[in-house]
Amino acid sequence: MTQELTSPTPARQSSGPGRGPRWWRDAVIYQVYVRSFADSDGDGVGDLRGVCERLPHLKDLGVDAVWLTPFYASPQADGGYDVADYRAVDPLFGDLQDADDLIRSAHEAGLRVIVDIVPNHTSDQHPWFQDPDLARTRYIFRPGKGANGELPPNDWESVFGGPAWTRTDRGDWYLHLFAPEQPDLDWDNPDVHAEFAAILRFWLDLGVDGFRIDVAHGMVKAPGLPDIGHGQQAKLIGTQVLPFFDQDGVHAIHRTWRRLLDSYDGDRIGVAEAWAPSAERLALYVRPDELHQAFNFQFLNADWHVDALRSVIDDSLAATASVGAPTTWVLSNHDVVRHTTRLGGSLDRARAATLLMLALPGSAYLYQGEELGLPEVTDLPDEVRQDPAFFRGGQGEFGIGAPRSGADTEPATDGPADPSGQDGFRDGCRVPLPWSGEHPPYGFGPGGSWLPQPADWRALTVAAQTGDPNSTLELYRSALALRRSLPGLGDGGMSWQPAPEGVLAFSRPGLLCTVNTLGRDVELPLPGQPLLSSAPARIDGGTAVLPGDSCIWWAI
Repeated sequence: MTQELTSPTPARQSSGPGRGPRWWRDAVIYQVYVRSFADSDGDGVGDLRGVCERLPHLKDLGVDAVWLTPFYASPQADGGYDVADYRAVDPLFGDLQDADDLIRSAHEAGLRVIVDIVPNHTSDQHPWFQDPDLARTRYIFRPGKGANGELPPNDWESVFGGPAWTRTDRGDWYLHLFAPEQPDLDWDNPDVHAEFAAILRFWLDLGVDGFRIDVAHGMVKAPGLPDIGHGQQAKLIGTQVLPFFDQDGVHAIHRTWRRLLDSYDGDRIGVAEAWAPSAERLALYVRPDELHQAFNFQFLNADWHVDALRSVIDDSLAATASVGAPTTWVLSNHDVVRHTTRLGGSLDRARAATLLMLALPGSAYLYQGEELGLPEVTDLPDEVRQDPAFFRGGQGEFGIGAPRSGADTEPATDGPADPSGQDGFRDGCRVPLPWSGEHPPYGFGPGGSWLPQPADWRALTVAAQTGDPNSTLELYRSALALRRSLPGLGDGGMSWQPAPEGVLAFSRPGLLCTVNTLGRDVELPLPGQPLLSSAPARIDGGTAVLPGDSCIWWAI
């Protein structure tokens, strides 16, 4: 007799600050890209009040914390990552009272709040950079090469494309590893250290629960600023230690910040956005006296293949275990192609990858909209683009997140018709969320949206998916509720189990996870009672039939 597996929906449970100490070791943290989450005032740009009004969605989803991208005063040359005043809210997003209201409301809803801090660079409109004397002591200025100083000081390239140096009216050059409007700070200056310690205290005193540290690997540059001798340097990031990234000196800064975080109650945390060439180098950022978490970009970039996935999982767990830290998993964020598109344009594969991630030991980050199964928007007109990498001819943030079809897989049939056409820039993953309705802006706000939403997103809205047991949203809600209800699922050990070719199988306390990475059905002996499945599966006597590109959680 053949029986189709069904997945019960567990009861929702509370989350957030009430979970007690060391909450971050197994937390599920939801990234809000503020300008694209929810718009409260009709200007087409998301804001802090919009986030506050939509907190019930996050509570119902079942996450533990929210990470907010920068909402500080900024000319918005790079989506707010060019900060002019770290203690002020940009009027585009509201004011300081809105930030205070959001933090308080999130805590009342059982959600912790993590905010972005941008310490590698500021805006060129920051008061320090606007003062010529202060600028030359607190940023990195150098004389140029050539007979009249007409050449850049070295061969470093901007992540966004083009040289990493801009010449001033005085004839010298300043360093900007990103856009020219984002001059790099000189962390050899003690004034820079003192200012950022004061900034962290300002937001900790306001009640935030931690910081996601932008470019945590970038504040310290190699002495002498040596040439690299290689073009297309963005492609080297994350493959080797570079003279401007992953220098050992950054760890002294993070140790100082850890002591500051520990001086506050409530387990305040630091999260490193750090690109390192190996899991071992990444683990240095989460040693016991440094930061609490570091994004696992090796996992994000892994091919959809048993060997690649198992290798990156083993390497990641071994490296973090060596320093007593949890592993932090992520599949999508505001800088990379959404994983529905990146994994071959297959929603089935994206759903399976999510269940795999949520079954692994440690903490996980979700990017807004992935719970709706949103694909990358690959057909934005040039005239609406805002990513500075697009205008400078770069390859997107760090040149990462390009779509891939995976190895030994069949072509995907759903998602974008031609995922390989994605250009790797970042506007496509930042299109505002669809909340409800049949037409754009789908409840995003009372006006339009700063980037156009596809006309076929009506079936992907929160309202359309709520209550549909087959929807991606309800899959996320069920998975997070199960993760909470099974003791030890988030943090703890795991062990690999025998499985057919193309299938990953590993056990956790009370659970077996099976992942079929092939594009066809695979049979295996029935391992237990099904708890949750990313795709319809079948039981045929004592045999389980796993659909292609699927993940199933089994009670054992």
